Amino acid sequence: MRRRAMRSSIVPALLIPLIPALAPALAAQSRAQYAGGTSSQLASGVDGRIEVSDEDYFAFYSKKVQVRVPYDRINLIEYGQTVSRRLALAVVISPLFLLAKSRKHFLTVGYMADDGKQQALMFRVDKGGIRATLVSLEARTGLKVEYQDEEARKAGKG
Repeated sequence: MRRRAMRSSIVPALLIPLIPALAPALAAQSRAQYAGGTSSQLASGVDGRIEVSDEDYFAFYSKKVQVRVPYDRINLIEYGQTVSRRLALAVVISPLFLLAKSRKHFLTVGYMADDGKQQALMFRVDKGGIRATLVSLEARTGLKVEYQDEEARKAGKG
């Protein structure tokens, strides 16, 4: 019994030095949902993760599909949010739902495809995990994020 307790306290102690090494990899990815765009590989609503840890490629990985775009092909990074009033809930349940807002945060990545045609990928992203992604995209592409509004700028820059 005592050996088991000793082992369980040793394992976390051994993992603590690894946290700084893992932090960049964890910060370099964001949960996302493909909301739409020009990709024929992805269907709207597909859940996955955005990764910007690769030095050469922006990537979106879902369970079945991966999309990778070379950073040097990216020509637009846009971040913004939409606010939708929950009208259907207000009508069905309570007028108090009119006061509740639902904020959806979106990242749009525009790029030039191999065939010379402009393409776009739009993702619904978590507000909490997007800052590191935006900073990495700016650093790797040399572009500035275009914010759709002041609220998006605050959320993106923290």
